[in-house]
Amino acid sequence: MLTYIKESIEELRHNVTLPTKEESSNLMVVVAVFSILFALATWGVDSVFSKLIKLYFTNVLN
Repeated sequence: MLTYIKESIEELRHNVTLPTKEESSNLMVVVAVFSILFALATWGVDSVFSKLIKLYFTNVLN
């Protein structure tokens, strides 16, 4: 286990490069836009299913 941890730290030090500030900003915008779009899509599907369930139960109970 210690060998794995040591090798992981070594790999992080020598093989991993962090993105620039500009790249990070661009990626943050992309993530924010897709998060908003996904939230809107989820809200839309939820609204449709909610209305369908209400319609079904009002017709079944009446």
